[in-house]
Amino acid sequence: MRDTRRSRIILAILVLLSITLIVFDLRGGDSGPTRPLRVAGETVLGSAERAMAGVVLPVRGLLESLGGLNEADQRIAELEADNARLQAELDTVANDRARVADLEELLGLVSVNDYDAVPAQVIAVGPAQGFAWTVTIDAGSRDGVERDMSVISGAGLVGRTIDVGPTTSTVLLVVDATSSVGGRLAGTSQIGIVSGTGRQDALTMQLLDPLAAVDVGDVVVSFGSEGGRPYAPGIPIGTVAEMRGTEGQLTRSAILVPYADVSRLDIVGVVLRAPETAPRTTLAPAPSTTTEGAG
Repeated sequence: MRDTRRSRIILAILVLLSITLIVFDLRGGDSGPTRPLRVAGETVLGSAERAMAGVVLPVRGLLESLGGLNEADQRIAELEADNARLQAELDTVANDRARVADLEELLGLVSVNDYDAVPAQVIAVGPAQGFAWTVTIDAGSRDGVERDMSVISGAGLVGRTIDVGPTTSTVLLVVDATSSVGGRLAGTSQIGIVSGTGRQDALTMQLLDPLAAVDVGDVVVSFGSEGGRPYAPGIPIGTVAEMRGTEGQLTRSAILVPYADVSRLDIVGVVLRAPETAPRTTLAPAPSTTTEGAG
């Protein structure tokens, strides 16, 4: 109890002393009795403030820099996303242009040969029904497609349909080792059998006339099947790249480079109808030029 009472007396004296000093200081202004204490406190506190500022300001600057880095990283991410979007749009435009070019070439070949054809797109690639080189197109019986119809691209012969569903069809490519089509040299009308080699860049043509004159660069086109199926006439097949054998040999053949690049097929056409041949006229003997003598 004595300690508590003594503490209260000391506390009251200190409070009274503090109030007295404050009153004197307010009355005396800068020359008051507490000025030395105030100056000493300001000096100590000022030094502490300056020291604290020396620590706080760099930390604040570091935090602001980190905030700026976060904003920069976010901006970089936004720019990268915009760049990826623009690149995707450019790729789409380039792809659309390529398809338009393929379609224009296809329409040109169809127009030149007077075909009735339905356009289609290759939607799958892979072996089917035991064949090595086949593709699937997105046109079927609902589009008028039937088995054994010619399939072409703007460059030339692609193959023939071997299986037809309502909305899709399977196409045997001309380069398949089991494929064969009648071909004709465009310049000399020499005919032969063009067969696939199982390679995408080569065909062979077995000439029916072993003495036929063939030059590198000669163009080979299809001479057509009966009723235009499975191959319509006049479809470019390829060009002669090499001759094997000498004139007169029964095994003489030509190596062809196919016009259609089967490794990049996209837009193709199925020939629904080939042009009909012109009606034939009856051959009549030439009129006699002799004159009967007068009797």
